[in-house]
Amino acid sequence: MRRSLSLRTYFSISFGILIVIMSGILSIAIGNRSIEQVKSEIGNSLAETAYQMADKMDAFMWSRSGEVYTLSQLEALHNFQDTKAIQNLLEKLKEIFPSFSWIGLTNSEGIVIASTQSILSGVDISKRPVFMERIKGKFIGDVHDAVLLAKLLPNPYGEAMKFVDVSIPITDRNGNSKGVLAAHLSWEWANEIEKSILEPLHNRQNIEMLVISSKDNTVLLGRKDMIGKTINTEIMKIAREGKNRWSVENWDDGKTYLTGYAVENGYMDYKGLGWTIIVRQPLQDAYARVRDLQLFIILVGVFCSIVFSTICWFIAGKISSPIQKISMSAEKLGLGEQVQIPQYSGIKEIEMLSVSLRELISSLMRSNTALGEMETVAHHDHLTGIPNRTGLEKYLESATKTSRLKGTYLTCLCLDLDGFKSVNDTYGHHSGDVLLQEVANRLTKNTRSDEIVARLGGDEFVVVIQTSSSNPVEDGYALANRIITELNQTFVIEGHTVHVGCSVGGNIWKGDQDIHEILKKADEALYSSKKTGKNRATFYNADNTI
Repeated sequence: MRRSLSLRTYFSISFGILIVIMSGILSIAIGNRSIEQVKSEIGNSLAETAYQMADKMDAFMWSRSGEVYTLSQLEALHNFQDTKAIQNLLEKLKEIFPSFSWIGLTNSEGIVIASTQSILSGVDISKRPVFMERIKGKFIGDVHDAVLLAKLLPNPYGEAMKFVDVSIPITDRNGNSKGVLAAHLSWEWANEIEKSILEPLHNRQNIEMLVISSKDNTVLLGRKDMIGKTINTEIMKIAREGKNRWSVENWDDGKTYLTGYAVENGYMDYKGLGWTIIVRQPLQDAYARVRDLQLFIILVGVFCSIVFSTICWFIAGKISSPIQKISMSAEKLGLGEQVQIPQYSGIKEIEMLSVSLRELISSLMRSNTALGEMETVAHHDHLTGIPNRTGLEKYLESATKTSRLKGTYLTCLCLDLDGFKSVNDTYGHHSGDVLLQEVANRLTKNTRSDEIVARLGGDEFVVVIQTSSSNPVEDGYALANRIITELNQTFVIEGHTVHVGCSVGGNIWKGDQDIHEILKKADEALYSSKKTGKNRATFYNADNTI
């Protein structure tokens, strides 16, 4: 005879399974979202480290080249007769800035007439790039091995010495060449910058930094066994295209690395040498936190399942009809219906079960709310706080449906700032960021709550408004001209008075077209505005011509 389970056992097992499923779904939903967020944060941290290295190297090279230039302007350096005074001056600069391994002054024939520690004095360096490139003005040469100085300079590290060259032509008042002030920067300074950048990351395993030459993709700075090796051209192509600041790449050593990229592109009047900085970490080390998070989520899910299953065992003894109603409510919740777990009184065990499940659902709702907040962040531009491209897509999906129901049109405006690059170049990227925030504020003031201002990137914005079907183009022109007038007004950015213009391209969505095609045509109209004088508005007309 088949043995039946007791009601208490039956309900305990049933509720145990239900709780395991709910915990599993919750763990998977929250876990996957959290894991992707953590992965992105780790990748961005490597990209940020690479950017910091590039920025510091640019600033260092700019400072050193400026010091050489300043020295070249001193009157004492132009008196070629007093070589003793010139040498003392060069020795003083080297003492103040030890990163200069050697500084020398040549005559017009390329003969060194004064130098630090008298190294190479009297030697002809006219065939070296530091002298030959004098015709072009200031010369900054890429990293190279020592040729003449290898046996003359102290080498405490015992390794092959590398230098970066800086030279400035010395001319008389008539502009005639008198000689060249040349300096060799020891490449050791790059190692010091690398150490300072990587020091805060000492608790993360096996992070490597590579500085790659722009000429032949060889490693200039990095692990000893990699220096001089050529980096995979596909990896360098990805790095220099700049489409992604980080990615997961398979390297030539057969390992997979999480790889952050940055390209050195100069600072102020220093144009840069095009070095590519790569910060990489083996994938298994980079994602160690992710594995820990996955394990934690699993353990929490298992723990919650055990705890709730145990509670169910003790309260299931007196559960009968009420528990069926609770189960039905839980099933509806699983199907996505908005219902609440019934609350009972009179039987203590049932009250406890009811309260426990209600709190569980409340916790799930709070988690969903948190996920919703994360989604909101993903849909908004981090700099200006207005919607980004993803947020615009979500808005257009809803707005087109609403407009079809109401019988209204959507007027789409593509905006591009005129003169924004000069603000960035003159006052720096931070001032440019503040300007973009102010522009976003002014654009938002010109739209209603059911309309949108979105930033697509850089100084490109999109405005979409609801328009009546009677005169949509006129309404669009009115708004576009109002925006142009608003943005033409003075901006005060960090104490600086700034003026920019705004070119606008527009198009009308009438309910039966592809909204993305409408935006594309508005963008074409924008470029027509730029070509025909800027700071004006152009609409794409019904004949598909501008």
